[in-house]
Amino acid sequence: MRGIPFTRAALATAGVLLLAGCSSGSDGSWDPIRDATPSGAASSGSGASGAPRGTASASASAAPAKGSVDVVRTVAEGLKAPWALAPLPEDGLLVSSRDNGQILQVDTGSGKKTLAGAVPGVVHEGEGGLLGLAVSPGFATDHLVYAYFTTASDNRVARMLYDAKKPAGQRLGAPSTVLRGIPKGVTHNGGRIAFGPDGMLYIGTGETGDRGLAQDRGSLAGKILRVNPDGTPARGNPDPDSPVWSWGHRNVQGFAWDPEKHMWASEFGQDTWDELNLIEPGKNYGWPDAEGKAGKSGFTDPLEQWRTADASPSGVAWAEGSVWLASLRGERLWRVPLKGTEAAAKPQAFLKGEYGRLRAVVAAGGDKLWLLTNETDSRGTPSKGDDKILELRVK
Repeated sequence: MRGIPFTRAALATAGVLLLAGCSSGSDGSWDPIRDATPSGAASSGSGASGAPRGTASASASAAPAKGSVDVVRTVAEGLKAPWALAPLPEDGLLVSSRDNGQILQVDTGSGKKTLAGAVPGVVHEGEGGLLGLAVSPGFATDHLVYAYFTTASDNRVARMLYDAKKPAGQRLGAPSTVLRGIPKGVTHNGGRIAFGPDGMLYIGTGETGDRGLAQDRGSLAGKILRVNPDGTPARGNPDPDSPVWSWGHRNVQGFAWDPEKHMWASEFGQDTWDELNLIEPGKNYGWPDAEGKAGKSGFTDPLEQWRTADASPSGVAWAEGSVWLASLRGERLWRVPLKGTEAAAKPQAFLKGEYGRLRAVVAAGGDKLWLLTNETDSRGTPSKGDDKILELRVK
């Protein structure tokens, strides 16, 4: 395979902006292979911005073969085309609304919804719009919220100051773009963003329906990207001049980290296999030349695969020794119990058809998860109260 042609000049053409005043961790001093988590970096496992305080610690033993899921309560309802959940350091969740570009703040105790503000320039078409959210690991001091969204020309990531003390609708500052030039499409826009345990920002992109972009290592499409909080390529990337962390992806929709800092990502298949992948830097995950466990030389197979009717996995979280995947078309929550980087048992499905399409799942500390339904987009069949945030107890 040809080498990565992503030079700093090409990066500038793609529109990566170096902003003054980088937030914590932006010097890229962490080595992703060698070093431990730096002080102040995000905890692992939320798939949004790191797990909140109280997340269970790592266990050397395998997760049990059989788990359980209990729906504790409905946290909030009446959400419209929600896409991402981002836990705030204190009680509360931020929720993105794909179609109208709004970000809501949800009080997880009372369920009260407050408009934080709207991201200007969001263009909704097909699967595009306001997608992923992430809260800075240094939020206590920098008060930054990151968003992935579609514009008239591209997909991009921007960061905004967030002030909960301001009136409703005025809590978001003006966005500052940190990464632009991610190809857009009517479908396959990716959109999940999260800070990893290294304090770096990870960005999942889709190949926009143009399959060849997934194997084009000079394109930002069909990739997982890893950047400093200011949008510049992070130290330790396969090519130091490129934000590309892994490639050969069709449409990355979710990722999370386990306590040993292994990165797990969900991916939509075409007609045959959806995937759960263990993500490693510099690996090629095969699309469009391989789908599912193809066993082809040069490509990395997924840990688990599902028929597309049973999954279409979106958000991912880690809790209680397992990876959990919220599934859209499959309308169920999948559990993959782990022992290290291997499956400890076969995947197990919960909540099949009970709440419709499931878009995001986020660690809520200990044995709790927050689960986001997604019936009010164009592919769902909403019922009274949709869409909802549910609190789950899992094991």
